[in-house]
Amino acid sequence: MLKSESFKRLYRDYTSKFIKKIILAAIFSVVVALSTSVTAWLLDPAIENIFLNKDKTLIFIIPIAIILAFSAKGISLYFAKLLMINVSEEVKKMLQIDMLKSFIKADTETIENKHSGKYISNLNFDVNQISTMLSDAFLSIFKDSLTLVCLLFVMFLQNWKLSLIAILMIPLASITAKILGKRMNKVSTQAQEKSGDLNRYLIDLFKNHKIIKIFQRENFEEQRSEIFVNNFKEKSAKIAAVYIRSTPIMEVLTGIMIAFLIFYSGKLIISGELAINNFFSFLAAMMLAYQPVKTLTKVNVAIGQGLAASARIIPIIDIKNKINPNSKSLDLVFSNVDIVFNKVEFAYSSNLENKVLKDLSLKFKGGKMTALVGYSGSGKSTILNMIPRIYSPHKGNIEIDGQDIANKSLVSIRKEISIVDQNTTLFDDTIKNNIRYAKPEANDNEIFKAAELAMCKEFIEKLDNGYETIIGENGVKLSGGEKQRLSIARAFLKKSKIILLDEATSSLDSETEEKIQKALSELTSNKTTIVIAHRLSTILNSETIYVVDEGRIIDTGSHENLLINSEVYKNFYEKQIKKS
Repeated sequence: MLKSESFKRLYRDYTSKFIKKIILAAIFSVVVALSTSVTAWLLDPAIENIFLNKDKTLIFIIPIAIILAFSAKGISLYFAKLLMINVSEEVKKMLQIDMLKSFIKADTETIENKHSGKYISNLNFDVNQISTMLSDAFLSIFKDSLTLVCLLFVMFLQNWKLSLIAILMIPLASITAKILGKRMNKVSTQAQEKSGDLNRYLIDLFKNHKIIKIFQRENFEEQRSEIFVNNFKEKSAKIAAVYIRSTPIMEVLTGIMIAFLIFYSGKLIISGELAINNFFSFLAAMMLAYQPVKTLTKVNVAIGQGLAASARIIPIIDIKNKINPNSKSLDLVFSNVDIVFNKVEFAYSSNLENKVLKDLSLKFKGGKMTALVGYSGSGKSTILNMIPRIYSPHKGNIEIDGQDIANKSLVSIRKEISIVDQNTTLFDDTIKNNIRYAKPEANDNEIFKAAELAMCKEFIEKLDNGYETIIGENGVKLSGGEKQRLSIARAFLKKSKIILLDEATSSLDSETEEKIQKALSELTSNKTTIVIAHRLSTILNSETIYVVDEGRIIDTGSHENLLINSEVYKNFYEKQIKKS
């Protein structure tokens, strides 16, 4: 996205909502500029009337006027900064909320194509760059530009010849700012990438902490952590180095300018063309003008950083989902709950040439249990994820009771689907809230009943805080079997018409599995159930078994029929199911 487009979007969608506060900050900036200029101008009558003419009447008035000027400057500057900080924090909040909404609503495949650490860097690093641009850079444009104009007016008022010489520093400073701005954009982008790498590594470190211990890779990870931190440090240091690079340049330019002005002013004073009071007033104005000129050279850098960050953020906010929620379409009407795949083809966007599903057609009978059997990577889980439209077919279509799910309201489809996945997902919250997640309006009795059916009651009651126990990040305080039973409890609570079981009992011991199988029998009774499992106990309950291999259905039938007619199923059974 171009910077100009980023700027327009930032103004239209965010900063324009606070235009009154920005205008008020600009008004305070005018007061700052005027009060600063008045301070420089007051040196003229102070030197002439008090020090040269020894006028006693002004010995109190001018100092009081200077106090008032500085007070007005300080108070106005405070309120101007306060207003712009408030605006920047509000815009920061809005950007982060919009980004989070985009993350939440984004297609699963979109989220999976980029590491979460990169998204976190966008959410924090980039948004802070924009916040700094609004709170510091934009205020400096108002305040320092107006201050510079007012001080130039005072300088021209005292002596136009000296003023023409002094303003030569402005275009030189502008050239410096432009050069530094280009360099800063490049370094800022690199720093954001390194920030994303560090976040990515940090997430992986916490997620795989146990594996690091088991394989004794602490020393290796310590070395890796130093590399990630050092890479980010180097880019951050480069940003700081580029940012302060204007300082020596401005100091040298200012030194040369002041030296030349003193030389030329001396000649004017000796020739009688310039009074001493005019010179000191001019010198004060010029010295005061040095700070806004110096600040303005850095403003371009800060604005460049902010706009570069917004160019990375706005495309995330504008993510176009491939899966249309069809919020205005008719709801899907469930009757028999038959699910049919018609010549479905699918490939992940990261590898379009490698099709996961190939011309796949099958039918899941309503109210019955159907099993999908096949080796890892055959496409079983992808088939399951197509039903709630986590993914959409590239070719073909999926129907429920003769209705194409691609044309029906997504909410109505997912409302009647529950899934128990082999990779149980839990939140860092209480056990009660994790179960309730499937049905927010459920009362405590419903939650307790669901937990009991899923064989959770026994282990929950042993916990110090029972249902109010915080289970940690992704249920780290629970065993694999306990986490899976909570996932099953959620499915019980939702009471949906379609049940998807992806290795639902893979983490359970034999005794618990036997109990869970009874619970699952009740859960799936008269429900359209699709199950992926290696264990014989689950597959035997299935009316139909599909054998999936490399994205195709190669055999169909009952367990007995497949043992006779399918070499792949027989081999699969002997190697994996029979062992259980």
